[in-house]
Amino acid sequence: MAFDALSALRESGHWVDLLSADQRRVLAELTEDEVRLLNRIKHRLDEAAPDVQGQELKLL
Repeated sequence: MAFDALSALRESGHWVDLLSADQRRVLAELTEDEVRLLNRIKHRLDEAAPDVQGQELKLL
């Protein structure tokens, strides 16, 4: 089965469905190594974030 970058990102908590179609196309082309790197970065950012955050939503 071919690697599905968008599904892998979704499963890791990335809000890919809120992105534009063009942005999703770019992310869909990521390799497994690139997705792993993004997931590691997200994990580190999540660890550094305070326990309670405001409601502001920022996308890529």
